[in-house]
Amino acid sequence: MILSVDEMQLPKNAIKLNNSGQQNGPGPGPGEECNWGNYARGALYALQKSGNHVKWGIIGFIYGAEGLDSSGLSSSAAVGVAYLLAFESSNNLTVDPEENIEYDRLIENEYLGLKNGILDQSAILLSSYGCLTCMNCKTKEHKLVRAPEMNSRCKIGMNKKLKILLAFSGLKQALTTNPGYNRRVAECQEAARILLQASGNQGVEPRLSNVESEVYEQHKCKLDPILAKRAEHYFSENNRVLNGFDSWASGNLEEFGKLISASGLSSIQNYECGSGPLIQLYEILAKAPGVYGARFSGAGFRGCCIAFVDANRALEAASFVEKEYTILQPKLASQINEGKVVLICDAGDCARVI
Repeated sequence: MILSVDEMQLPKNAIKLNNSGQQNGPGPGPGEECNWGNYARGALYALQKSGNHVKWGIIGFIYGAEGLDSSGLSSSAAVGVAYLLAFESSNNLTVDPEENIEYDRLIENEYLGLKNGILDQSAILLSSYGCLTCMNCKTKEHKLVRAPEMNSRCKIGMNKKLKILLAFSGLKQALTTNPGYNRRVAECQEAARILLQASGNQGVEPRLSNVESEVYEQHKCKLDPILAKRAEHYFSENNRVLNGFDSWASGNLEEFGKLISASGLSSIQNYECGSGPLIQLYEILAKAPGVYGARFSGAGFRGCCIAFVDANRALEAASFVEKEYTILQPKLASQINEGKVVLICDAGDCARVI
C-alpha cells in the first residue's frame, strides 16, 4: 500500500455497507488482507482532523503471530493504534493515551463506518502488566486493579498463577463487512429509546448507558423479545463487570472465572452473536481442565475465544481444546496455524513504540 501524507483523507473514502451487507468502497491493495491499508489512511485522517501536522510518512509492515490476522482478537483496534503510534513517532508528535483512544475511535467510527466503542483501544493503550483495567466507557475514567499475587493484603489465591488461552475457530471476517455488529448497536439504541420514553426522558440520547437500572427493571416489559435480550445482556454484563473487579481484587479466581463464562453464555443467548463453530469452541474451553472461565473475544462476530487457566494446567487444557475442536471441526482446525488451535499467552503492558 502506498499513500501520501500530503493528501487530505476524507470519510468518503471509508468502507460502507450496503443493505445486503456487502462492502462498498476501496478494496484491499496488492498483498493486503482485510483492507489493513485503510487503517493507515484512517490514522492519517484522524490525525489531520485533530489538527496535527503530519509531514513525514512511514515505511514498514504489519506482522503478528501467524494465523492471528483478522481472528477477532481486537485486531482492528491494534492495527489502528499501531499506525497512530508510528505516524506520531515519525513526526515527533506528543500524544497522550486518552487522545489516541479518541483518534482510534475516529478511524473506526468515522472513517470505516463501524459503530463500535472505545473499549478495545482503551485496553490496548491504558493497561499495565499484572493489573486489570477498569474502564468506564461513558465517562472515560479508568483505574488499574492489581492482580491477586501482586496485592500484599490478599490472602486468597495469592499462589495461583494465570495463563491466557487464545483459541481460534478458523473463521475470519472483518467487522466492517459483517452487518450483524452494527445491527446490534441499532437494536441497543432502540431498546434505550423505548425505555427512556417510558420513563419520561425522551430528550436523552438513546443509549443504554443513559438508562438507569431501576428504569430498566420497571419498564423492560415494554420491550419486544429481541430488544429485551439485547438490554438484558447490557445490564447483566455491567453487573458481571462490577462483581468481576471485586473477585479479582480479592483473589477469588474461581468466582472471577464463573463471571467470564456467564458473560460468554449471555453473548450467545441474549446478544446472539457467534457462529456454530465459535459456540462449540466456547463450550469446549469452558469445560477444559484448569480453565476458570471462557468467553468470546471482543464482539464475537469473528472467530476467537479467550480463557483464563491455571498456569500449571495450561498445556493440558490446550491439548484438550485442540483435540475436542479438531473432532468437531476438522477442516477449520486444519487451517489454523498448521492445526494449532490454541496459543498459551501471558498478559503484557500497554502498546508503545519500541
